[in-house]
This record gives sequence, structure tokens and C-alpha cells, in this order.
Amino acid sequence: MVNGMQIEKEIKQKSFKNEYHKLTVNLMFTGSWLNVKNHDFLKPYGITIQQYNILRILRGQHPNPTTVSLLIDRMLDKMSNVSRLVEKLRIKGLVNRRECEKDRRAVDVLITDNGLALLKEIEKHEQGWEESFHTLTPQEAQQLNKLLDKLRG
Repeated sequence: MVNGMQIEKEIKQKSFKNEYHKLTVNLMFTGSWLNVKNHDFLKPYGITIQQYNILRILRGQHPNPTTVSLLIDRMLDKMSNVSRLVEKLRIKGLVNRRECEKDRRAVDVLITDNGLALLKEIEKHEQGWEESFHTLTPQEAQQLNKLLDKLRG
């Protein structure tokens, strides 16, 4: 390994059954590592990575309202309780909820001006966050993206 610490040293495990077992452990460990980095990056803004994901989806739909079901479909974390997350964002003044005009059983969600302003503020610091991944070259990042897409294939 050129840069970074090998998974064996990180988790203090001498060997794995095979490379696929090592890959599974490495992906889980790296996912957890990334979650911690995301949490630390977003903590000063008072939101979680799941709430950030919802705000970005809503901004992409803005000024049109979005249903909770569309948010569920587009969430990165499929285990998220979207209704609860939307309610927490509503309490923070970052989104509004209203009865859907087309379907009374559904709820429309809209990002507020405060939500848009928060995303703008976060994006001022995103470049520094992204630079933490510059241990990979752009070509290596592209290759890793292709490999991860293939893995989920």
C-alpha cells in the first residue's frame, strides 16, 4: 500500500480468509471511517449526513415541492426514517411541510430560505473536505468509482 494504513493494521487482524473477505471488511471499515468524517464535518452546522442529504435533494427540486416518497427513493442511506428526519429539519426551520394538493394522503416538503442558506454556508467549506481525498489521484478516484459501481452491479 502506497499511502494510508493497511486494513490489517487498522483492525489488528493478521490475515483474512481470502481477498473477498478482506474487501468486505475493508469496505465496512472504510464506510464507518467516512461516516465519522462526515459527522465531524457537519457537526458545526447542527445537521446529520442524512439531513444534509435531504436538504440537497430538496434544493435540487426547488422551487417545486417534493414528496416524502421521492425523498425515500433518492436517499443515500436507505435505512433512514425520512419522516422523522424531515420533522427534525422542520423544527430547525430548514424545511416546510404541507398537505399535497394532488394527493391529500401525501405530504409535500419544501426547502426554506434558511435551508438554502445553510447549504451555501456548508459548500464554502466543502473544498477543504474534498481535499482530504486527494491521497488518490483523479485517475485513481475514477478507477475506484468504476470498481465500486461494478461491485454493486
